[in-house]
Amino acid sequence: MNLGVVIVDDDFRVTALHRAYVERVEGFEVVAEANSGAAALEAVEATGPDLMLLDIYLPDISGLEVLRRIRQPGRPQVDVVVITAARDAASVRTSIQGGSLSYLVKPFTFARLREVLDAYRVMRSRLTSVAEITQSEGDELYAALRSPPQRDLPKGHSPQTLGLIVETLRAAGEDLSCEEVARRAGISRATAQRYLSHLARIGRIELSLRYGSGRPEHRFRWP
Repeated sequence: MNLGVVIVDDDFRVTALHRAYVERVEGFEVVAEANSGAAALEAVEATGPDLMLLDIYLPDISGLEVLRRIRQPGRPQVDVVVITAARDAASVRTSIQGGSLSYLVKPFTFARLREVLDAYRVMRSRLTSVAEITQSEGDELYAALRSPPQRDLPKGHSPQTLGLIVETLRAAGEDLSCEEVARRAGISRATAQRYLSHLARIGRIELSLRYGSGRPEHRFRWP
């Protein structure tokens, strides 16, 4: 049985894109779309979804207010992944405190959304198949929704360095060269190049070329 998803975004074109992404992931189906906070609340009541992809910026009420309202007693239980176009730490922190499982910063890639959905499916399956769960098991399941990409990490690569590279790109808010990433992260250029190549290969970062008088420069950006 597929997990039902409600997609909430004020831009119908973005909603259509996210629907296409979700429908490519096995085990999920979109049961409703909403372009406002009021429509999102109605969709939850009407469809009883498992998961909501919730944009923070909506035309009537904020996604944070939608999250607060669906957590009120008597509302259908729905898990939430918050989506925001702004690198707004305060809003992300508020959403997690309000009960969101994770967050995505737009524009994100299909690969990133697939990782979140896959981790969510594993978490749901695990939590519904057992009567008891240990602290460490619960921590591992929830961490999978919020951690940097570590699946199929090449030999010789460490999760700690990978996380450092990810946070460096996230904090930059712009594209960086390999040299700039290395300098900001405090690692060698060769090390930065290995991890950046891995992240680009699996689709977790954006790679572009900047042309000048010599060889084109590779630029890397967190989506």
